[in-house]
Amino acid sequence: MNLNLTGNHLEITPAIRAYVMTKIERVNRHFDHVIDVSVVLSVDKLQQRVEANVHVRGKDIHAQSIDADMYAAIDALADKLDRQVLKHKEKQKAHRADTGAVAHPATGTGTEGAD
Repeated sequence: MNLNLTGNHLEITPAIRAYVMTKIERVNRHFDHVIDVSVVLSVDKLQQRVEANVHVRGKDIHAQSIDADMYAAIDALADKLDRQVLKHKEKQKAHRADTGAVAHPATGTGTEGAD
């Protein structure tokens, strides 16, 4: 998994980088087909905004969170991403299960109970 962090009007400190990495690892733990993650941290007056794009096989997942505290915004973003990734994973499982579950009726000759 590639992680790309970008800061708009914000210097990304090692503490923030480590915090984002630990939160994104939770998403990677639930779904291991994550190709790359792009996170943008920005500050607009009193709003701390965190946006993330997660590229998985077959889909791009986008989430955004706004809060007064940067760490709270990162927590909310991680929760949103986690829910979306789990939903995507469940859809893939359901789709795979439906394709192989073709019911064939049992064919008999009719002589099983004729003793």
